[in-house]
Amino acid sequence: MPDKVAPAEKPVQLPNAAPAANNEVKLKKELGLLDGVAIIVGIIVGAGIFVSPKGVLRNSGSVGQALIVWVFSGILSLIGALCYAELGTMIPKSGGDYAYISDAFGPLPAFLYLWVALFVLVPTGNAITALTFAQYILQPAWPGCEPPYAAVRLLAAVITCLLTVINCYNVKWATRVQDIFTGTKIFALIIIMVAGFWWLCTGHTENFESPMAGTNTQPGYIALAIYSGLFSYSGWNYLNFVTEELKDPYKNLPKAICISLPLVTVIYVFANIAYFVVLTQDEILASNAVAVVSI
Repeated sequence: MPDKVAPAEKPVQLPNAAPAANNEVKLKKELGLLDGVAIIVGIIVGAGIFVSPKGVLRNSGSVGQALIVWVFSGILSLIGALCYAELGTMIPKSGGDYAYISDAFGPLPAFLYLWVALFVLVPTGNAITALTFAQYILQPAWPGCEPPYAAVRLLAAVITCLLTVINCYNVKWATRVQDIFTGTKIFALIIIMVAGFWWLCTGHTENFESPMAGTNTQPGYIALAIYSGLFSYSGWNYLNFVTEELKDPYKNLPKAICISLPLVTVIYVFANIAYFVVLTQDEILASNAVAVVSI
């Protein structure tokens, strides 16, 4: 008597994955154009605009050159993002750099890059963002001095763990949190910009009487200023990490970049103008929380 044939096991389907042809498992396309813009803007607008103005101004030496550096950094980031978008449309896979290195050079270089990113690149960037967030949250409680070292580190660690859990649990939850934080950050910057321009309209133009005075023309200082500016724009490539989850990536990926990068550049330039209107160069260079001091 022939043996019974066991029924074939059904492939395991991930919570955020959809079955494709040939029994492949692919992620669901749940992210639209607005979600893509929110991801890019939400990741770029973070610690940089609250930390980098000090570094850009210190190395630029003048208000005028600092604003030029901010505009140049935005244009350079837009060019890089558009070049990266071409990779995202040619290789529509999630994973960003890992997927592209894997297709171009094989699994070993991609694996090595992934571990360097996981242990060095991403943790350091997230740590800076979390520490800046904690610094600004706690600064109002200690208006005349620096917040306690341990309190800042502890709050940063708690926030990092909480966001990690949300990102691991559900992509839609992570998107909603990203949208909320993006709106909150943009709203805070709008308050700073409105306050700065109101102060400027009342006749306080003394900080712009000689905007190019003290400009550093040495290439080393200019490079350091641009480096500080580019740090604030870091994150323009993050939408490529979820290309597979983006609806119609051939249209929405470049559209999201073309909307978000100019928007971020305008916000950064206006925010820095507000800083320079309210605060002197010495006050900016002496503060670790420029936005709090300017308000």
